[in-house]
Amino acid sequence: MESKNDVASQPAEYLTVQIGAKIRQIRKDNKLKLSDLAEESGISIAMLSKIENGRVFPTLPSLVQILKTLRVDLNDFFSDFKASDTFPGYIFCKREQFQSIEKEDSVGFNYEHILSYPLARSSLEISLLTLEPDSKRSMVTTNGFEFIYLIDGSILYKLGKHTFEMKAGDALFFDGNTPHVPVNRINEKAIVLVLYFINI
Repeated sequence: MESKNDVASQPAEYLTVQIGAKIRQIRKDNKLKLSDLAEESGISIAMLSKIENGRVFPTLPSLVQILKTLRVDLNDFFSDFKASDTFPGYIFCKREQFQSIEKEDSVGFNYEHILSYPLARSSLEISLLTLEPDSKRSMVTTNGFEFIYLIDGSILYKLGKHTFEMKAGDALFFDGNTPHVPVNRINEKAIVLVLYFINI
């Protein structure tokens, strides 16, 4: 996969999500409701919601107005919009780190953002894995990336030299070329949602 070294080289969809998530976080850090930001910036709640949820890429005037209201410099806002030259090999997401997303025109739909990462030339495969208490397997590799979400149970996930203690709700994203295997050491089944992004 090609390295993404700066804002210009990243896919527009990925940047839209990044920008929206950062605006939402700054707003919450300032203890502002979406309605407060709308009133102070002059931008409708519906539009702000779409921007924060990564559905709309904000126009430059809108972005400037939002950042002005939040008292954030435009250059400072984009200062950390860079990806590392080398992917560390994994991203481990604890359940408590997920970010709530406020969707427009919905009641009882509680979305949470887990992670965003650009992937090119990949085929998506989704599997549901049930690990029995006595399950056994050697480490394997996959030609692509994997996203693991532990639905139920408690497991150890061995990834190269790392071992992650995963509880229900935790997530792990990693380069499948690193040898890996889930281990169930308790006397109950563990249920794992597995997304494969196979290189094509």
